[in-house]
Amino acid sequence: MPRKARIDAPGALHHIIIRGIERRKIFFDDFDRDSFVKRLGQILSETGTPCFAWVLIPNHVHLLLRTGVIPIATVMRRLLTGYAVSFNHRHRRHGQLFQNRYKSILCQEELYLLELVRYIHLNPLRARIVKDPEDLDKYPYSGHGVLMNNVKHDWQEVDYILKLFGGTCQEARMRYREFVEKGISEGRRQDLTGGGLVRSAGGWAAVKTMRRSENRVKGDERILGEGNFAENVLKAAQENLEQKHKIQAIGYSFESLVEHVVKLFEISQSDLLAGGKYPKIVKARSLVCFWGSRELGMSTIELAKKLNISQPTASQSVLRGLKIVEEQGLKISD
Repeated sequence: MPRKARIDAPGALHHIIIRGIERRKIFFDDFDRDSFVKRLGQILSETGTPCFAWVLIPNHVHLLLRTGVIPIATVMRRLLTGYAVSFNHRHRRHGQLFQNRYKSILCQEELYLLELVRYIHLNPLRARIVKDPEDLDKYPYSGHGVLMNNVKHDWQEVDYILKLFGGTCQEARMRYREFVEKGISEGRRQDLTGGGLVRSAGGWAAVKTMRRSENRVKGDERILGEGNFAENVLKAAQENLEQKHKIQAIGYSFESLVEHVVKLFEISQSDLLAGGKYPKIVKARSLVCFWGSRELGMSTIELAKKLNISQPTASQSVLRGLKIVEEQGLKISD
């Protein structure tokens, strides 16, 4: 059975689970963990991808990310490929490091954001990596320690979460800590690992019953949310896919995109592809990167090679391109 396509859109909240192949360790020591965290922070910063929760366990990783301009698939490709190459080189091993594809669950934020933050950050306690909540507060490889102000990572969205608990940092941390402790007794929660309406409706039996009635619904393992949310997500994903097909159907490729942009800015193609830091060239290149990523589905690695720039520069250009499009109301086609 073919694998379902990833569901993504700007602003989407994703619970991502990465496992080692055959559930083997993907971190042997603190050097490995530090390497992964450094790479994660760098990529999230470069791509403007918000992170609300994260944790490293010896054989798996949990992340709670919001899609920015760069698709989550691109962010994860950079993270996992780079880490796997580094890990294999250091430990003199070959072959696959991670188990199949990482799991990505698109979540309904208003219902699940805080539940997922708590669930993810309690992993070291459930896995007995730490012995009690006090040790968890200081565990360096989790976003919980960052929220408790014991670990420093500028790339984590701390204020966004704490403001949901109180007006001052001290009050918010106290209430957040109480919230986390209340979740200890819940143990492992299978209801937070995807499934769309299957859980919301009370299982597949309930869903099938609803499908036989006038209130038809959808269940999807890639989605965690209520009926309307799941329906809207699937509809939006289909519309996004149709838009990409439409753009490709009218003949848009990277070459035609470049041609369109050089006309907009009245520059030559050679000037655009030669790079440089002239304001007009930077703007034109940013539009190519944004539309190439958003509308043509190109990765920032592909864009970097075609534009003779570095991959981080391509990621930054995508972000600049979004601002230009929003400020000037530009479109990819006339």
